[in-house]
Amino acid sequence: MCLAIPMQITRMNGDTASAAARGIEREINLMLVQDQGIAVGDFVIVHVGYALHRLEPDDALATWQLLDDMTDNGVDGDHA
Repeated sequence: MCLAIPMQITRMNGDTASAAARGIEREINLMLVQDQGIAVGDFVIVHVGYALHRLEPDDALATWQLLDDMTDNGVDGDHA
């Protein structure tokens, strides 16, 4: 299973940006979202270091709530 994480853009530098989630900051690639008018403060969904698309803040929060609910209920990803 692949998992993409909502992150908030904190700094931009051309085709890359710094993005933060839950106190962790990562450098991400913005090439796949160039046409979406991404700016500092926007939320994006990130998978393997690439921003896949822009998210509304409410959608980012809802995604984190869902992930929190899954871990609170003991979902550990062991579905083999």
